Amino acid sequence: MTDEIVQFGHAAAGRAPFSLGEYQRRLGKVRRAMEDRGIDVLFIEDPSNMAWLTGYDGWSFYVHQGVLIFHDADPMWWGRAQDANGAVRTVWMAGAHILHYADNYVQSRDRHPMQHLGTILHDLGYAARRIGVEMDNYYFSAKAYVTLCDALPQAELVDATALVNWQRTVKSAEELDFMRRAARISEKIIDGVVERIEPGLPKNELVAEIYRDALRGIDGDWGDYPAIVPLLPSGPDAAASHLTWDGRKFASGEATFFEVSGCYRRYHAPFCRTVFLGTPPDYLRAAEAALLEGIEAGLSAARAGNRAADVANALAAPLERAGIERGARCGYPIGLSYPPDWGERTISFRAEDDTVLQEGMTFHFMPGLWMENWGLEITEPIVIRADGPAHCLCDRPRQLYVKP
Repeated sequence: MTDEIVQFGHAAAGRAPFSLGEYQRRLGKVRRAMEDRGIDVLFIEDPSNMAWLTGYDGWSFYVHQGVLIFHDADPMWWGRAQDANGAVRTVWMAGAHILHYADNYVQSRDRHPMQHLGTILHDLGYAARRIGVEMDNYYFSAKAYVTLCDALPQAELVDATALVNWQRTVKSAEELDFMRRAARISEKIIDGVVERIEPGLPKNELVAEIYRDALRGIDGDWGDYPAIVPLLPSGPDAAASHLTWDGRKFASGEATFFEVSGCYRRYHAPFCRTVFLGTPPDYLRAAEAALLEGIEAGLSAARAGNRAADVANALAAPLERAGIERGARCGYPIGLSYPPDWGERTISFRAEDDTVLQEGMTFHFMPGLWMENWGLEITEPIVIRADGPAHCLCDRPRQLYVKP
């Protein structure tokens, strides 16, 4: 496969966001997990996992691409030919570890990129080995799995879904620094929302300002694109958790929740606040009081040594006393991510999750209320500390914002 190797000698290591030692630490964790599962080589297509292990950063996840992780050699980036130069400019590995397939494999009825990957794995000596793949993943299709199986009939393809994700749960000091920068951008976005929102303002115009604040960043820290677009349903529409925006105007007598996140070098700090235009009804004020009590209890329970379930149970008690029942989890891990999701898809704050919390874990504590005809979101991006309750990355009033 030497004709498929991009011969640039050295990748642009200076563009990778972290030190080589940090990447080697991450590789060590993944390799130990591979060994525990008896995996000889791991193929990952999740762009978040690709970036976490190699530094690769590009809008190329709409085509098949991935990284091969070995026990005894540096990773190999593999993808579309025109994206190989992007790998050269962003990953820390040398150029000989950047492989590509020709463009006639892209969206073709006659051939599939997994046939090409199968040839690479065959030539590297893995045709009859145990290969881990991320089977339940946005970026690895059923067609990809079937084609790779056909290309490597003697190999054993095993499910390695979230193997890398679980190694990402405890953040390094370098990662936490990036998340703090993202949190400052999140604060700027919410400050701008509260300042600008008013009756008669079209939603799309406010979203344009949200993106302006998000991408300009703050204090020299530039903003990256978030993995999820701004969510801002109003009034009865706020009963739905994932509506975006349109050209309708904000109206008096309605609450709008804003679910947004600053993003710095692909690291997120999701943050939600709700704004009511006019005088809030009593039921919304009562819900706010119960929710704030629940958030305080949840933050107190979110400490090293406790379970994820303890956070969910602590939140639930005040809400239940107020007659509010939530059917959804109230938190999930956050960090480095690409569309369509800024969660890490591992731990959940819910009654069934007995995962023990550790110092350095980061979550979006997300106890949103989505009732029959209204909604209320007040959330916090948090870090689990060595001692005491969780630390909130953002620092803005925890309340229902009211504007006349």
